[in-house]
Amino acid sequence: MNELEAKLSLIMERLPVKLVLSKQSSKTGEFRKIDIVKKKDGYRAEKYTKTQVFHQNLTQKETEQFCLSMLTGEFLQLNAWDNQREYMILISKNGKVSYKSKATAVSMEISDEHNRTKGYLIPEGKIVPALVDMGVFTAEGKIVNSMYDKYRQINRFLEIIDDGVKNSGQKSWNIVDFGCGKSYLTFILYYYFTEIRGLDVNVIGLDLKREVIENCSAAAVRYGYGKLRFEVGDIKDYKPADRIDMVISLHACDTATDYALYNAIKWDAQMIFSVPCCQHELNSQLKAENLSLYGRYGIIKERMAALSTDAIRANLLEYSGYKTQVLEFVDLSHTPKNLLIRAVKKNNIAEKHRREMLCEAQAVMKEFGFEPTLYRLLGLNDN
Repeated sequence: MNELEAKLSLIMERLPVKLVLSKQSSKTGEFRKIDIVKKKDGYRAEKYTKTQVFHQNLTQKETEQFCLSMLTGEFLQLNAWDNQREYMILISKNGKVSYKSKATAVSMEISDEHNRTKGYLIPEGKIVPALVDMGVFTAEGKIVNSMYDKYRQINRFLEIIDDGVKNSGQKSWNIVDFGCGKSYLTFILYYYFTEIRGLDVNVIGLDLKREVIENCSAAAVRYGYGKLRFEVGDIKDYKPADRIDMVISLHACDTATDYALYNAIKWDAQMIFSVPCCQHELNSQLKAENLSLYGRYGIIKERMAALSTDAIRANLLEYSGYKTQVLEFVDLSHTPKNLLIRAVKKNNIAEKHRREMLCEAQAVMKEFGFEPTLYRLLGLNDN
């Protein structure tokens, strides 16, 4: 038994619930990617070409042999997951085999054809225009197999929103989505409020790109979404005409997230949902004199600054009267993970707690020389 066979056998002994074959060894290969999912009675392989997907049912032994044949032919990488660890086999161009394993917090379930959409806020079979245009659903409301992960991600986003909305008792919502981009999630959010929860909602999508706004506005008309409108505007100086109940900011770059959070606080928004990205500001400020190792290695410094950025933001939201959580937004083990900040306005947060949250943030800022934009916008640097 060679090294590849030995490592593959070791993985299969763990009874993985999902395997992914990727990284084609040649552009002329028949399949672009192969997903293999654990079933009650074995495994199912989903083999993707450029335009089609083919299915094949396999026993455990057949799965092992199938993966071996693919790794000695069409593919150079295998990722596999059980409920405790992720396993990876990499094959170099000259045939060298490397193997890695790491702990994972992601819990994965055995696939079942009859319950794979059970419990989702948007079940398979619903005709949701935005999901059809995204290619997630067919025109008949069936999930496109290659888009099932995206389908799960969208439902996860709605679940995070729903956790705050369903028990609020509020019947009418005014929402601003900063940096809406192509706005697929904005459309789906509107569908959630109107079709799933039956609530009155006004949604404004804001973006800097006029062409994007024009296309989104045309789509809103096409879908018949009468209380969804789009405007060209900047997060920094946007002034709403009405009260704002919810602020959403997904992937606003660097300090744009700070402006979105600041505006939400200033407007006394009831709920805030933010997925930050590109946290460059504190990376350039970091001066770790007492903990110098955090500034020695580029990748460590980058991640330290990014985590510090969001931790300080969360504390400043707590200081501003919000019950705040930092959640993992994307829970798919083969997708980059993002943090989502969820903040809900509370009128009974004790002054002592608010001050503690501020002091914690200030202690980190002092240690590393940070002065975040949100801290400055709140006027706390004048204290």
